[in-house]
Amino acid sequence: MRIAMLSVHSSPLARLGGKEAGGMNVYVRELARELGQRGVPVDIFTRSQDRREPTIVPLSCGARVINLHTGPAAPYDKNMVLTYLPEFVSRVRCFADGQDLSYDIIHSHYFLSGEAALRLRRSWGVPVVHMFHTLAAMKNSVARSKEETETGQRIAIERRLLQEVDAVVAATPLDKAQMVWHYEADADGINVIPCGVDLRRFHPQSKATARAKLGIEAHSKVLLTVGRMEPLKGMDCLIHALAELRTRRPEWANTLRVLLVGGENEQRPERWNAEQRRLAALRAELGLGAQVVFLGAQSQELLPSYYAAADAVVVPSHYESFGLVALEAMACGTPVLASNVGGLATTIEDGRSGMLFPVNEHGALAERLERLFDDETLAGSLSHGGRQRAESYGWDSIARQMVRLYSDVIEDSQLAVYSARRELVS
Repeated sequence: MRIAMLSVHSSPLARLGGKEAGGMNVYVRELARELGQRGVPVDIFTRSQDRREPTIVPLSCGARVINLHTGPAAPYDKNMVLTYLPEFVSRVRCFADGQDLSYDIIHSHYFLSGEAALRLRRSWGVPVVHMFHTLAAMKNSVARSKEETETGQRIAIERRLLQEVDAVVAATPLDKAQMVWHYEADADGINVIPCGVDLRRFHPQSKATARAKLGIEAHSKVLLTVGRMEPLKGMDCLIHALAELRTRRPEWANTLRVLLVGGENEQRPERWNAEQRRLAALRAELGLGAQVVFLGAQSQELLPSYYAAADAVVVPSHYESFGLVALEAMACGTPVLASNVGGLATTIEDGRSGMLFPVNEHGALAERLERLFDDETLAGSLSHGGRQRAESYGWDSIARQMVRLYSDVIEDSQLAVYSARRELVS
């Protein structure tokens, strides 16, 4: 079995927290790596954004990233990628032909890759497994401006993919239910397989050691959030909660810190996007000064240290189909507080492996943070419960489930071809 994975608009090697780089990138990279180590070869095809990048980048034994030069060699709006999809598909075919490779299945990620996968299926005659990662209908349901709203074209493509691909992967039962509700999808074709976490990389470590490594004050009360700088991530809720917490507990005013991983750091304000500038203005308006710090995008190698250094990780998103940041923090044994939305509500068992709060309600978040800081027993319980919960999401388990799905889809496809041939003969 050989897999062609498609991640057209964003490379699995991209630094997290940058534009269009987040949990999906981690998912694609880690799933491919685990499959390769299990003896299932995987090629991940993605659009190169730098002409200096090599075409082939090995990930692990049996897994590699294939950078294809299509369109401008620079980041650009994801919706522009559709313009260059025919060229991308052509280059995928040329690469496979040049390497004398054939694939048994196409696994596409995000709606853009799904569109490319359907075109490749017509050429190769192999089945397509698709994962959306986010749904336009869900994003639009929480959008607060035209800029946050996804296009009708994307919704139409997602609807068609649900009708035409051979199998769909949903990260949670709620993710599956949303596809059925918003797109009238056939539930039988949707398979729930959760996202995973690298338990060897993300594991409990000394808070004191992590803080010393990162230069964080030992006595601070540190709140961490990780994600792209976009309104959907709800980082303004955390900043408001910090201000309220200072009012509730003035004795903590000089020790509270919020660290934001994602976007650009404090030294590069000229590169901040509109959302990061809005958050900086809110920080100034609330008089939080140096208590809210933009750290910029960070490498996967450093993220475990940031999780370990934090007293709590906050995921205040308005929508998450799964919530990989929460799972990584839980694996590190750091208490997690998250919005009671989407996949977060499935991944986190409220009061056992983390704490949930009503979306965009900074008062409720501040109340839970105060309780966490006041109660060491609660913090310890959430730390232990989070790690215990995360252990059931190891990539080895996720890869086994995915291989079973691939095998079933390939078998069904072969039976369909055989039946069609018999009908022609008869």
